Amino acid sequence: MTSFPKTARLMQRGTDFLGSDYAILCGAMSWVSERNLVSAISNAGGFGVIACGAMTPDLLDTEIAETRKLTGKPFGVNLITMHPQLFDLVAVCAKHEISHVVLAGGIPPKGSVEAIKEFGAKVIVFAPTLALAKKLLRSGGDALVIEGMEAGGHIGPVSTSVLAQEFLPELAEDHLVFVAGGIGRGQAIAGYLEMGAVGVQLGTRFACAAESIAHENFKKAFFRANARDAITSVQVDPRLPVIPVRALKNKGTEEFTAKQIEVAKRLDSGEIEMGEAQLQIEHFWAGALRRAVIDGDVESGSIMAGQSVGMLKEEEPVADIIQKLMTQSEEALTRR
Repeated sequence: MTSFPKTARLMQRGTDFLGSDYAILCGAMSWVSERNLVSAISNAGGFGVIACGAMTPDLLDTEIAETRKLTGKPFGVNLITMHPQLFDLVAVCAKHEISHVVLAGGIPPKGSVEAIKEFGAKVIVFAPTLALAKKLLRSGGDALVIEGMEAGGHIGPVSTSVLAQEFLPELAEDHLVFVAGGIGRGQAIAGYLEMGAVGVQLGTRFACAAESIAHENFKKAFFRANARDAITSVQVDPRLPVIPVRALKNKGTEEFTAKQIEVAKRLDSGEIEMGEAQLQIEHFWAGALRRAVIDGDVESGSIMAGQSVGMLKEEEPVADIIQKLMTQSEEALTRR
């Protein structure tokens, strides 16, 4: 591993927490953040995170076991808080003695943080507001990820730079805060580290790595795209709260609008309740994303991508990506 003294010093609390060489987390991208990409990132000194998404406990069990065969380095598991089998998934993480669990997609249900900490794992949480961030950290969160709207996949309404300015001065001294959303170069990493972040999370930058199993069509769509092609989904019915998703514009974007109308009608008629309605939306995304990532259907599948997609021009090995990011960060810090 190349030495990056200035960046390493600013990342020290993050690397101590993660147990990795660099405090660079991989965002949990369903169908993409699986054993091959996760192990490659951890082996290259970053911190890979398995995207559990809609997996069953048995599937997660297999994925963790297969990832362990490919790396002896630490990695984490991302669990969606609204998953109906959340506590069974936590039990799978306990069985494998996973060191870090990321809870995403909403406020962790009662008892979930305690269940994770019971087997000794660290809990990483997301929060869209400062008040909620403080509450989650008081309630047992060991680290926080603040993710701006520039990110791919499910997003909030505020940009990364604004969140960083709001959260870091309040939290960075006493808590571990990672910054995510729209980060494509090491210069941005350096800036957030100087503001008090202990590390960063990147998804889009790793989605088209050589080790990513994403279909060739999916990767080509990334390489063709620019920042403005990564648009957010529209909420059709205010009674059906749908977390916006950022993806490359295609027919799938229109199909999601139609899906929302269908689910809203079923909600109106009493066929389904709100929890089931939200789950159906999540399953839509899981299926649409699979079509794009695995099957290569970039017309009707969901090509989730952050606005940093315009910086991606070619397939690169994970190790090269991480070294490039660290070199850029170090050069930026050296110039200051």
